[in-house]
Amino acid sequence: MPLKLVIIPTYNEVENIEKLIRNIFAQPVDFEILVVDDSSPDLTWELVQRLQEEFKGKLHLEIRKEKSGLGKAYIHGFKWALDRSYEFIFEMDADFSHNPNDLIRLYNSCLKKDYDMCIGSRYVSGVNVINWPMKRVLLSWLASKYVKTITRMPINDTTAGFVCYRRKVLESINLDKIKFVGYAFQIEMKFKAYIQGFKIHETPVIFTNRVRGKSKMNSGIIKEAVFGVISLKLKSLFGKI
Repeated sequence: MPLKLVIIPTYNEVENIEKLIRNIFAQPVDFEILVVDDSSPDLTWELVQRLQEEFKGKLHLEIRKEKSGLGKAYIHGFKWALDRSYEFIFEMDADFSHNPNDLIRLYNSCLKKDYDMCIGSRYVSGVNVINWPMKRVLLSWLASKYVKTITRMPINDTTAGFVCYRRKVLESINLDKIKFVGYAFQIEMKFKAYIQGFKIHETPVIFTNRVRGKSKMNSGIIKEAVFGVISLKLKSLFGKI
């Protein structure tokens, strides 16, 4: 069977990470996990190290020196995966906003339906978000509509962070040239896969707001997404992406 890696960036997720890891390893598909931790002050990384004794060869850990953005954490994880033999590589949040049970659905869309990239989408079949304030739901939904309008990507949830990639998609993208680190990172990855002609599918999932821990969302991340989209589109028009 092809090797499958779930990449989970963490920063102060000690309240969530053990339960999430156990949930993923309880799935009837043999996923491996890579936690990319940004030297969490709450010692998330130390808890993962202890769990590695229980899940030898299946649970991996990379500790970065400092917190420098979600995008850079994922790029670190992507490069780690590409240096090894993983054929399917997943992005997933650490806070249970993404249901571990949905990993299999994303995987099957790529494996059995021959898609190159599958997105766990909040907006492909209505608005599937639980426990978010209405203001944040509207902001996220409008952001995806805005991105879809500017880029012309046929994707409803352009800022989604729950994704399965086939290896060849990540190999085709120059990861050293990925510019953005927040929501715009998710948009940039989808846009670069789209303009290269990869087959992209959206699978409806239910997104649940975190119960434990603190959100990393801030106004700077939102501004990066709004203005970053225009930059991406302009560069694509001049063949610079």
